[in-house]
Amino acid sequence: MLYAVLCYHSETTVADWSKQEEEQVLAQRAVVKGKLKAQGKLGPVARLMPTSSAVTLRAGREPLVIDGPFAETKEQLLGFYIFDCSSLEEVIEAARGMLTETGSLEIRPLRSLELPSGVK
Repeated sequence: MLYAVLCYHSETTVADWSKQEEEQVLAQRAVVKGKLKAQGKLGPVARLMPTSSAVTLRAGREPLVIDGPFAETKEQLLGFYIFDCSSLEEVIEAARGMLTETGSLEIRPLRSLELPSGVK
């Protein structure tokens, strides 16, 4: 089954990381990614640009495009991983290796995933 592992953290905190701190986090996650990739269980991975670069399309009589998301939250969605694991327990165990001292990972099963032809 496919699972999305959604990475949440304060954009301000992450932006303030030193190059060494960021490299340490990415190296830690690279270990998990490497293991899953070798097992054929790693799908798409993406790091999102800051929320300040986003726009929101709101439904209504006339769709409205507004600047950024406006959620009252201390943590923002910063990126995601797609894992192909046989159980929730397996994906939780893999995601534990990606946790940092702060922030959080949300794990959510995917109902379906459509990729353009040629993308695996």
